[in-house]
This record gives sequence, C-alpha cells and structure tokens, in this order.
Amino acid sequence: MSLASTEPLRDGDGAPGGDPIRVLIVEDHRVVAEGLSALINHQADMKVVGEAGSVAEAVPAATELGPDVVLLDFRLPDGTGSDAASAIRAARPEAKLIFLTREDSDAARFAAVQSGASAFIHKSKAASEVVDAIRDVARGRMLITPRTIATLLAKRRGIEAQLQSLTPREREVLALMAVGLSSRAVAAKLGISYTTVRTHIRSLGGKLGVHSKLEAIVKAREMGMVS
Repeated sequence: MSLASTEPLRDGDGAPGGDPIRVLIVEDHRVVAEGLSALINHQADMKVVGEAGSVAEAVPAATELGPDVVLLDFRLPDGTGSDAASAIRAARPEAKLIFLTREDSDAARFAAVQSGASAFIHKSKAASEVVDAIRDVARGRMLITPRTIATLLAKRRGIEAQLQSLTPREREVLALMAVGLSSRAVAAKLGISYTTVRTHIRSLGGKLGVHSKLEAIVKAREMGMVS
C-alpha cells in the first residue's frame, strides 16, 4: 500500500452532520501507523483521534476517544484484530470496523466477518482505496459483500466438518506438526511410538486430503489450530 497522500475532499464530506470522520488506528508498526495517520489527516473530511499498538490499548482507546471508524491490523502483539474488534464492538457498538492487513487467508476474513467488520483491505491496495473505504463505512456501507460472506461460511462449514472427523489424538498430532515438530518429536511429546504417529499421519492425510507436511500445516491454519 502506498501511503502517499491522496487529494483531500472538500469540507462537509465527513461523518453525518458535517463533522470530520473520527478514526482510530490500531497498528503495532510505528512507520505504518504514522504513514496512515498522515494520509488520513490530509483528508479534509476526516481526522485521526488516536493510535493503539495492541489489543490491550485498542479497547480503552475506542471507549475514551469515541471513533466513528476503527482501522485495525489483523496481527497484533497480544492477539488478533478480531479479538480487538469484538471487544471494541461491545464497548462502542456504533463504531465501524475496517481490517487493513497483510493477512490474506479465508480464516482471517472469516474472523473479520464474525467480529462485525465492514471491510477487509489488503495492505497492497492503493491509499485512495483506504480513504474511500473509511468514507464508505462511516456512511454505513458494508464493503464485505453478502456473496463473500456466503462463500466464507460454506468454506467454514467444510473445514468444521473435517475437524470433527478427526480423533482427539489426530488433532494433537496435527497441531504439533503445524508448529514444526518432526514425527519423532511428536512421538516424544505425546509419549507414543513413532509408528503410532505415522499411523495417525496417514489417517490425517486421508481425512483431510493432504499429501505432505506443508499441506497439513496449511490445513491446520485454515482450521484455526495455529496462528
């Protein structure tokens, strides 16, 4: 995403009532946060009311500063943007939520939908798309389309069905593989034989349709078993 300032709009294009759109930035990378702040404050119809670098900082900031729009990264030091979003919605339900992130997974998009976000924007998008999205969601527009939501829900149901097909031990093996443990390390961790681990891996491959450890890790991420 280029953080070069876009052409500011005329006065009066902000929040309902003519006031500037109040934006809270939740982003732990200072350079990115500062660039976003400069971009947003350059617009005549919006202003940054605060910045937060973690879930713990985001919730009280949203409560105290009263933003119209909260711009959230998905990966934060003490949790995810969806953790922050859910807490923010509970504290300030009128605030609109936008995820602005490098995360590009269905799991992240589904988490955004579940937490009530109005938009999910990849950081590779142009700066103009970010400020346009802020204006749109401030006016009540939902930028995550019903079709996208339906697709995500269908994928999620499929993933949940696969997860339910696994035995508790298979889930343990998959989770340990996903964080980088070898088959022998998994066996030692769980106190079972290497042969038993290999049996579980073959079973996982059949149930999940994966043929390598890399595919198993991808599947575990889709299932939300690892971050």
